[in-house]
Amino acid sequence: MKKNSSSPEIRALAKHMHMSAHRARRVINQIRGRSYEQALMILELMPYRACYPIFQLIHSAAANANHNMGLNKANLFVSRAEVNEGAVLKDFNLEPKDVVIRYKNLLVISLLYWKKDPSRSNSLIMPIES
Repeated sequence: MKKNSSSPEIRALAKHMHMSAHRARRVINQIRGRSYEQALMILELMPYRACYPIFQLIHSAAANANHNMGLNKANLFVSRAEVNEGAVLKDFNLEPKDVVIRYKNLLVISLLYWKKDPSRSNSLIMPIES
């Protein structure tokens, strides 16, 4: 968890995720910049296998924000989401053409807390000052 001067930034990371970076980025690109609630809805409805670990990571980051800093989950949005490539493991079997490739990646999700303006219904305004 990292505190910024203008608004608190909550960070969660998952190491050694067993999926390719390309498949995880396909999902991450859809939720970057969205609110917490919109990101969860998108992840629930997308048909990809990479959605569930990313869903768990976003849910964990929001729970950390709520428990550790007392922030409301409705005011969080995904400020930074990235997938970094990790180790590639190859398993060889005795028979020809039997190669199993396993990927291990690092997922980083950062949520920012923004104060909503009560006069404007769905618009986010400036971050809260600490």
